[in-house]
Amino acid sequence: MSGKKGMGHRHWPKEIKLEAINRHLVDHVSMELVAKEFGISSGMFSNWVHAYEDGGEEALERKPGNPYAALHTSKSLSEIERLRLTVAKQEVEIARLKKGYYVKGVGANKEYVTGKEKTTK
Repeated sequence: MSGKKGMGHRHWPKEIKLEAINRHLVDHVSMELVAKEFGISSGMFSNWVHAYEDGGEEALERKPGNPYAALHTSKSLSEIERLRLTVAKQEVEIARLKKGYYVKGVGANKEYVTGKEKTTK
C-alpha cells in the first residue's frame, strides 16, 4: 500500500507477477483489466510486462539495496561488469550536476545543495 504517508511499498512475489503477465500475454486480457484484477496500477503492470519481455523471469526478481555497492564490495565482478556499473554511477552524477546540485557532507549527514549555496573558488 504505497502512496500513504508512513506506509512502506508493497512488494509483489515473482510468482504473482508471472501469473498476472500470463493472464495478459497468454489469455489476451487487457493490461487495464489485469491490473484492476490484481489491485495494482496499470503503469506498474506495464513495467512488469516490459521487464519480462526484455529480460524474462529473472527481470521480475526484486533486487534490494544499492546497485552501485557491488563496486566496493564484490570481488567477483568481471571487468566489464565493473566498468558498466562505474559508467552508470557517473551518468547519475552527471545528471545531478546538470541540475545544479552538489553534495555537502558525507554518510548520514550528506545533503544536496544548489549551486547558489556553493562557491567554486
